[in-house]
Amino acid sequence: MTCEEIAHSAGISRASAYRILTERLHKRRIAARCVPHDLSEEQKCRRLETAQQLLHRFREEEKEFLQKVVAIDETWIRDFEPELNSQSSVWRGKGSPRPKKFKRAQSNVKQITIIAYDCKGVIMTDRVPSGTTVTAAYYRQCLQKLTRKMHANRPDLLENGVLILHDNTRPHLGKDVRELLDGYSLEVLPHPPYSPDMSPPDFDLFPKLKINMRGVRFSTLEYLSASVTQRVRQLSCSRDLTGIMDLPKRWDAVIRQQGDYTEGL
Repeated sequence: MTCEEIAHSAGISRASAYRILTERLHKRRIAARCVPHDLSEEQKCRRLETAQQLLHRFREEEKEFLQKVVAIDETWIRDFEPELNSQSSVWRGKGSPRPKKFKRAQSNVKQITIIAYDCKGVIMTDRVPSGTTVTAAYYRQCLQKLTRKMHANRPDLLENGVLILHDNTRPHLGKDVRELLDGYSLEVLPHPPYSPDMSPPDFDLFPKLKINMRGVRFSTLEYLSASVTQRVRQLSCSRDLTGIMDLPKRWDAVIRQQGDYTEGL
């Protein structure tokens, strides 16, 4: 209810209603926050248990644990990503009208990109061919490609033991995928459903990958792919990808929230 509605119902002035709400009842209007999913109690419990398990292991093994984590996920890279509100804001004088931002329809210039990275940077980027979906068989090929990349660029990672962190989508849980992971002795860390806030690609890699591409129109898939490649190299060289090293802070926040989402992370 608005102040006007409360004042009308109570038969008092709007100023009195506002004063009672704020000074006596200590109320304030709070905007709703967007969350990825309406978590059930069971899902919160699973998130809580996973965060406790992983945080306990981190405290036992310390940084060596995080240095073995390889996070993998896929995302759509599109011809146009709209700017964030913070990016499209401009300085205006008092009384000046707000700037307008027009919605643009997406075209068919888009591609699924699978990226794997660790605390040192991106290890593998795989662009899924147009018209192809990510199945268990395709994801198995990506893991084989990832293993070859690690042999070439991260031999120490393989020697110390790799910890795969990916979500629970169906291609990641296929029988062929599980057999390959077991054959390569790649341990999979637990990851609860509906938990992008516990997945480094979702809260770290993909936002940083797309931030400089927002507001830019890519006319062809080749131009789009070249821009993605350039941005991935920039991120790897700059060491701006901190998501894996930030995982303990994420797990601790989930525990403090008793499995619920945390605002501001």
